[in-house]
Amino acid sequence: MAYWEWGDPANPRVLVCVHGLARQGRDFDTLAQDLASEYRVICPDVVGRGRSDWLVDPMAYGIPTYVADMVTLVARLAVDQVDWVGTSMGGLIGMALASMKDSPVRRLVLNDVGPAIEAAAIQRIGTYLGAPMFWPTVEAAADGLWAISQGFGPHTREEWLALTRPQLVPTERDGVAGFKSHYDPGIAAPVRAMTADMASAGTLALWQMYDRITCPTLLLRGEASDLLSAATADAMSRRGPRARVQGFAGVGHAPMLVKPEQRAAVRQFLLSP
Repeated sequence: MAYWEWGDPANPRVLVCVHGLARQGRDFDTLAQDLASEYRVICPDVVGRGRSDWLVDPMAYGIPTYVADMVTLVARLAVDQVDWVGTSMGGLIGMALASMKDSPVRRLVLNDVGPAIEAAAIQRIGTYLGAPMFWPTVEAAADGLWAISQGFGPHTREEWLALTRPQLVPTERDGVAGFKSHYDPGIAAPVRAMTADMASAGTLALWQMYDRITCPTLLLRGEASDLLSAATADAMSRRGPRARVQGFAGVGHAPMLVKPEQRAAVRQFLLSP
């Protein structure tokens, strides 16, 4: 598992930032630069994404595998505690780690994700996840990715290009050079295999996990999110760690933590006494 590192490598104060399902660790470049004077910031490429290796068995792409990898990563960092920012899938991994006995997670930021995941959002993601994509230029890739990513909220063209470039890997189609998405198409296999019964059992298990969390928790929500409902966010404010909820207007799933007001909310929570 590859990871990106910012700040002083000797700083014992560590922040781990983990991305969403089809993204990679460079999504946190802007937030990491914001916090590098306070933290050693670690932004992993979850296995199957970015520069990390791909799994032989695509059905092994799932939260148990990712949590085991993160336990190993924290051990490698040789610190007793970490703060955690997790977007979507990265938040589910953080919930699992924070729910463990003697968890190393000191503070937890869940970015637009909770124990109850809306089926409509999974169906939407499933329409493009793992589909073969080819773009002749970075600019064309930015346009193509924007077409399926408008829930991320408004970004300037330069902000979106900065989010797009690390998402690409050079490739070739019919002798024409271009780019494809920087993840294993196999990550879609477990999503497509999900049944309604499996989803119901998963939701129950995730709520049990959430209710075991005791560390201070901030829940960020795009107010137009189709993955995290307002009702689920409200329940999360009353159960388990009783998360503090911060909404962002004009954003769906999920805030990319590039805009100043989004970064400020994270910074204030992590650095407050």
